[in-house]
Amino acid sequence: MSEAQDRLVAVLGAIPYARFIGMKAELAGDEMTAILPFSPEIVGNPMLPAIHGGVLGAFMEMTALAQLSIAETLKRQPRTIDVSIEYLRSGRPLTTYARAQIKKVGRRIANVHVEAWQEQRAAPIAALRGHFLLTGTED
Repeated sequence: MSEAQDRLVAVLGAIPYARFIGMKAELAGDEMTAILPFSPEIVGNPMLPAIHGGVLGAFMEMTALAQLSIAETLKRQPRTIDVSIEYLRSGRPLTTYARAQIKKVGRRIANVHVEAWQEQRAAPIAALRGHFLLTGTED
């Protein structure tokens, strides 16, 4: 396993909620795709059925944290400062995918954008924009 893959496994293993919802990630070079397999436990509205918005939000936030952990050498896991989530369409009872783009990394703060989709990446179901507090190797 590569160093980035080791860090990715460690980050997801250290987040109990990631384990609870069954979140996984695949790494191809420096591109990470987070995977949220569908399970009945993540349904928020059983009448539709639709994935709970909180699950989608947490999934995207953890995707951002995982991307930061493989892109930056940090002593500790980044801390969320704030996030803004756009729910674009209902999350159907299907596997959900997400990718994070690090827009800017400063000395203390990183800006990350995440998009989540199901069948087509061009049709996202939700998006997240967030700021994360970093603790680098020099701290």
